[in-house]
Amino acid sequence: MDIPRPETGPETHEHRLKRMRMRSWRRGTKEMDLILGPYADTRLGGMDAAALDLFDALLDENDQDLYRWVSGQAAPPDRFAALIAELAR
Repeated sequence: MDIPRPETGPETHEHRLKRMRMRSWRRGTKEMDLILGPYADTRLGGMDAAALDLFDALLDENDQDLYRWVSGQAAPPDRFAALIAELAR
């Protein structure tokens, strides 16, 4: 399924995975690089469309918030709770 991206036209599934991997490894903090990068490398290829959408939304979140959620310093928003629990393992 192609995801419409107004600035570049439809995004292929392969391009989406590549973009998400890059965003996972090139965060604002090294801690989040080391948490999200390996997760993306091992999990993105097996995710369905809904899981990809959720992870893509997570990538838009602030690194400081993400780290606080993953480290248990703060509760994540409900929509990310299961994904954050998986990342924290």
